[in-house]
Amino acid sequence: MLTAIIDYDSGNLHSAEKAFQRMANETNAGKVIVTSDPADVLKADRVVLPGDGAFPACKTELFEHTGLFEACEEVVRNKGRPFMGICIGMQMLSTTGHEYEDTAGFDWIAGDVVKIEPSDPALKVPHMGWNDLIINAPHAVLEGIKTGDHAYFVHSYHFRVKNAADRLAHVDYAEEITAIVGRDNMIGMQFHPEKSQQTGLRMIANFLSWKP
Repeated sequence: MLTAIIDYDSGNLHSAEKAFQRMANETNAGKVIVTSDPADVLKADRVVLPGDGAFPACKTELFEHTGLFEACEEVVRNKGRPFMGICIGMQMLSTTGHEYEDTAGFDWIAGDVVKIEPSDPALKVPHMGWNDLIINAPHAVLEGIKTGDHAYFVHSYHFRVKNAADRLAHVDYAEEITAIVGRDNMIGMQFHPEKSQQTGLRMIANFLSWKP
């Protein structure tokens, strides 16, 4: 089994690499690589797309790596292999991102990425730090995870899904903010599982054994 973490120059992947390698070793889930080579992605049994920064910049960087998105689309959409998007990697699953400018997403999960606008001025944006997950729907990657378990967030925009069934978990921050989306063989997390201690590591382990 091969898990490919896609490197397209949009974030420091060291902590993600270490977390996925650790859980792969603990669960005998095979090899984890960080790669920007489309050939590696095409061979992968699972694909992870991280992303830090702004939606338009991440989208531009990904598409400037020739063949990388196309390889990802072939593996995920055509071959149905498990996919995890993290932070901006999750947001790019949407139809459209509205950070700075309107930017087309992959449109793999319908919805829009919009700015967090809390009505309470005491609630700051970015939404940063630990927050309690509220589970909306069961999912294999969430096995062993319950409402009240916390995850680590750093973001100013969130994914407002078109179909409620695609939102697997949210957090409260003056409004309901999407934390996890998923459909078919795809799952996306607004928070950083690799920085979310035991909760995040459990999700990573579940993902590495997930068979959609």
